[in-house]
Amino acid sequence: MKDATELPQSLLVLGGTSEIALATARRLIARRTRTVWLAGRPSPALEEAAGRLRALGADVRTVAFDALDPESHEPVLDKVFAEGRIDMVLLSFGVLGDQAHDERDHLRAVRVAQTNYTGAVSAGLVAGRALQTQGHGSLVVLSSVAGERARRADFIYGSSKAGLDAFAQGLGDALHGTGVRVMVVRPGPLRAGGPLTTTPAEVATAIELGLRRRSEVVWVPGSLRVVMSALRHAPRALFRRLPL
Repeated sequence: MKDATELPQSLLVLGGTSEIALATARRLIARRTRTVWLAGRPSPALEEAAGRLRALGADVRTVAFDALDPESHEPVLDKVFAEGRIDMVLLSFGVLGDQAHDERDHLRAVRVAQTNYTGAVSAGLVAGRALQTQGHGSLVVLSSVAGERARRADFIYGSSKAGLDAFAQGLGDALHGTGVRVMVVRPGPLRAGGPLTTTPAEVATAIELGLRRRSEVVWVPGSLRVVMSALRHAPRALFRRLPL
């Protein structure tokens, strides 16, 4: 395992009210992080999140960011990077949608795809380029186990995460050797106590360990790697009948 120098001193969170992102920020502040940018839509929740992180001793700033406005991504991130180096960008925004409603309203389905995939492609490319320009840093992308194979219960969300996951892996390959690394995180459902589920705190712990180990892909919990390998190769007729 690598030492604490693998952990960031400065962190930019794209999706500043995400439970996983805030749990990760708290954990990193307790280790090494001193400067945090929370990027998200202006709201009381964003300011409250910033206040809670400031109480932990970090210098925390907020910046307006909208995943659905790709034209604004470059100027927003340029503003942040102009203030000083960013050791880690955490791409954590996304929406679950409502499968039953989204199937009946194609515009709602498109919004899920635009947020989770199109917005992430835009922000990921801009963040990757900014990190490459400064010559170092990590881009951590919150994917989902749902992207490993589309399920009847959430195939709109799952397909958007599948696209995001493939994009992030490709971006990691494109940035290999530049001083920038990309880490893809694939959490299970966020529930406490269920089989193959996880919590924001557990994901934060896994992200820290992944940074220390310089991992490219992190599964949370780790047992999902084996389970999803089996499900990914299950015959489609069998997969349809599984209670997933």
